[in-house]
Amino acid sequence: MGYKVRFVDPARNYRMIKEEIDKAYFEVMSKGDLIDRQHLRDFEANLAAFVGTKYAVGLNSGYDALHMSLRAAGVGLGDEVIVPSHTFVATASAVVNVGAKPVLVDVGKDFNIDCSKIEEAITEQTKAIIPVHLNGYMADMERIMELANKYNLVVIEDACQSLGASMLDEKAEGKKKKAGSWGLTGCWSFYPFKMLGGYGDGGAITTNDPDVALFARRMRFNGEDRETGEYHGHGFTCLLDNLQAAFLDVKLRYLPEWIKRRQEIAKRYRRGLKDLEDLMLPHYDDPRRDHVYQNYVVRSKQGDEFSNYLKANGVEVLIQFRKPYYKHKALQLEDRGFPETEALSKEVCSLPMNVEITDEEVDYVISVVRSFYSK
Repeated sequence: MGYKVRFVDPARNYRMIKEEIDKAYFEVMSKGDLIDRQHLRDFEANLAAFVGTKYAVGLNSGYDALHMSLRAAGVGLGDEVIVPSHTFVATASAVVNVGAKPVLVDVGKDFNIDCSKIEEAITEQTKAIIPVHLNGYMADMERIMELANKYNLVVIEDACQSLGASMLDEKAEGKKKKAGSWGLTGCWSFYPFKMLGGYGDGGAITTNDPDVALFARRMRFNGEDRETGEYHGHGFTCLLDNLQAAFLDVKLRYLPEWIKRRQEIAKRYRRGLKDLEDLMLPHYDDPRRDHVYQNYVVRSKQGDEFSNYLKANGVEVLIQFRKPYYKHKALQLEDRGFPETEALSKEVCSLPMNVEITDEEVDYVISVVRSFYSK
């Protein structure tokens, strides 16, 4: 159907920055700089500076970032890795594909891993934990780092949905640290619908560890050191191409103001919907953390009835994880019982959230939501 309000509108976003995107395209194409050239190096340097790490390494996807991070950390056969029960399946799949076992832990009301349940899942085989910063809001990294230090665990941040989010670090003189700068690595996705999205897939890791950065640079290109020609192991083909890096570097310059716009939209939704008792909004009372609203995910007690009504009235919404990933038999994951995940999977609905949307379109979404609850 022709939606009145799109969930995202990549074509409209392109028109907003068309001149700069076109310039980047012609610069890359006229030089023939397609693979592992200066645009990639520039983007990596700028991404690392934005996140607050020493290094960034461009990869082909967010999954590749997770996979590469686990390999760099030496996670493999016989190891266990703690992951949230509510996330995209790639988080667990990366663990499985290095030969390790994902151990699932339930989430809290903010959709992130419930730190009070992590310790009981740790065994002698536990080697790492992957907190997922879902929807633009960080997991409680202070608590997670305390547990990691206590049990000598590697921390790999799945920050694919939270570029720009931050949290107060009491150990760093009360300064805020951004997502992707706390653990051994931060993992990023530049899938087109992300806040920093390419025109195709892409990803990266950020890290302060020079050995991890070097490992990833070599392994992303079949294990080869591109300067010496020496192979350092059986690697993969998962390099972020130069053209996507050039596009992403343009968009990265806009990201701070785009985050502010997303936060403004979230405030507008909150003002218009906060009195609806059957609708839980994604606003949390932790002054240590901010929210950059990659997604504006509400929980409606009416579930599919609510989301179907919005779609029928011209509002394109996203429904994810109605069936939790551990419920898919082919994945062969252990279901230890995750009541919060079970509850929210029946209720979640992502409202349109993008920098292309107008205030009038946001108000239309609000009016449709309110009309549903006035029935």
